[in-house]
Amino acid sequence: MSSNAPSGREPEATRVAVVMQRTPLNSRWQPYAWKPIDVIPDPFGDGSMRCLRQDEADSRWLFPGFEVRLFSDEAEGYFLNIDSPQPGWFVMWRMEEVDGGEIAVPKHVTLSYHEASRLMDGGERVDSLPAPAEIVEQLAAFVRDFYKPEPKRKRRKPSFEGGEQVAQMASDEKDIHGR
Repeated sequence: MSSNAPSGREPEATRVAVVMQRTPLNSRWQPYAWKPIDVIPDPFGDGSMRCLRQDEADSRWLFPGFEVRLFSDEAEGYFLNIDSPQPGWFVMWRMEEVDGGEIAVPKHVTLSYHEASRLMDGGERVDSLPAPAEIVEQLAAFVRDFYKPEPKRKRRKPSFEGGEQVAQMASDEKDIHGR
């Protein structure tokens, strides 16, 4: 998502990594809560997860290897993101069995409000995180280049002032009910 893409062309993908955090809960049904806490530039690019911190109070895992690419047909979803009070990343993640334990594994990162909404409609877990100003500026430039709002169209209101169709409807009702 480099900002030096020529106007009218979709920019290159930005490689990012997601940091997931596990914290203990005081609950007999669920011992831990997982959530994404950061989306950062990808420091490794190899896609293999790494444990950053592991203790009972706070565990953090780094998941590199995500490409965030902007598409012109998602421009309205990007517009809705930057038009929100807190523009940000959307991270879709799932619980998976890893080395004998359950861990939250991010599967997809996007900046499109519509794409995140479709994922949630499909039953996926999606959390949002604030995006840095540089990403928001690049997203705003993309929206300026590609988002074209649908023109508003006038709706024709049905006429209730009479006319041939109303007379026909009254005649049909008379025939049915015999009045």
